[in-house]
Amino acid sequence: MRKSTRVALAVLGAATVVGVVTACTSQQSQAPAPEGTSLDGTGKTLQVYISANPQYPEEQQAWFDEMTERFKEETGAEVTFETFANAADQLTRLQTSVISSQGPDIYGLTTTFTPTAFATGAFLELGDAEWSALGGRDKFAPASLGLSGPDDENQIGIPFVTRPYLLAYNTELLAAAGIEEPATSWDELTEQAKELTTGDQYGLAVAYKDNLDPWKFIWAMANQAGNTLIDGDEATLDAPEVADAYETYFGWVAGDGVVDPASVGWANAQAVAAFSEGKAAYLPLTTMATIPAFDASAVAGKYAYTLMPTIPPGFDERPSGGTEAASILSGTNLAIADYSPNKDLALAFVKMITDEDVQASYAETFSQIPNNAAAAEAFGADDPLIAPSLEAQQMSVPTPFNGAWADVQLALTDVVVQSIPELSAGEVPSSALEQRLATAQQAAQDAVDRAAAQK
Repeated sequence: MRKSTRVALAVLGAATVVGVVTACTSQQSQAPAPEGTSLDGTGKTLQVYISANPQYPEEQQAWFDEMTERFKEETGAEVTFETFANAADQLTRLQTSVISSQGPDIYGLTTTFTPTAFATGAFLELGDAEWSALGGRDKFAPASLGLSGPDDENQIGIPFVTRPYLLAYNTELLAAAGIEEPATSWDELTEQAKELTTGDQYGLAVAYKDNLDPWKFIWAMANQAGNTLIDGDEATLDAPEVADAYETYFGWVAGDGVVDPASVGWANAQAVAAFSEGKAAYLPLTTMATIPAFDASAVAGKYAYTLMPTIPPGFDERPSGGTEAASILSGTNLAIADYSPNKDLALAFVKMITDEDVQASYAETFSQIPNNAAAAEAFGADDPLIAPSLEAQQMSVPTPFNGAWADVQLALTDVVVQSIPELSAGEVPSSALEQRLATAQQAAQDAVDRAAAQK
């Protein structure tokens, strides 16, 4: 059994989704093809696993088709794409592939999953030869490399796109309420939301039942208060800053009444729809990918973006030790499975889709910031709707590079999932929140301990 697989089994020891572990297979190391060498992929197929784009499903399929055709022309190889819908699906696929040494050649990892993937030891580490095959490390925007690995010498994640989070606001509704500037603290946001809530119009649109959104609110507020959720080998989900974050987040429903009560059952698309219909003044935790949807809606010409609040709940300025975390470092990293028998082809494919022309076209189609440095520099710097995203990108903060992070974010999400019935009833009792945070803390600490044991 390969060493990397043994590590993976230990790191993923808590996995409950793997019923059958197939025989482990050994793969031969494969050096990248020398620069300028033509690859013959005839008869070979690359499998790519990447997040589904529910906002642009037809455009994503068209992009898959275009890239497949282009790569076949260049190398003769076929490409197939498989998509995942949420973090749990992503973790399950990662577990089964790593343990069985079978599965996709290329993973499109959400950036916060890169530490967990790295900890398995089952992905190709990028040395000078690999970066050269990709077109050079300098080809990528420096800020986008923040979650590629624990340091510059140990990296597996190749930046593909960045999706910094923003606060969208309805300029017409804020003006009508006499609000001259959007909120810069979470407390100010709550107070403005109260002023903006009237009739069937609400101050905020929030997706409490989304698979990916909720934990990011908690992460942002806790970091701004100085709690990074993992400190060395200690999980810190049971700290007061985390409880304050949940109370603020839940309070918008249970107490403040500044969100539509139906939002307890919303996914992100429904929150976007509520804002698009002019029924909510603010939409926190969104990206500029919503521009096409807004421009085709009732808020066309009546919306703008700004940075998310960077001052934590209970403060009017950031406390000592707090981080000006405007956004999580969010996006997609590409990683090549070490078990892949086609690493040279995988590197060539990743090079192709991270080259300037493909990145520029992708950004234009999907409204996402390219990670190719040249494409990023030319992308929308003078556009007032895009400029806040570029600023947020520069102010993005990575999650701790810890192999336990995937479990930590799932534990944070579980607190929200378990509170949904009480939120629907209008109140989450403090005792219930305290118990759920204790459970989340234990789950996070167990995962951190497992990761630490593999160092």
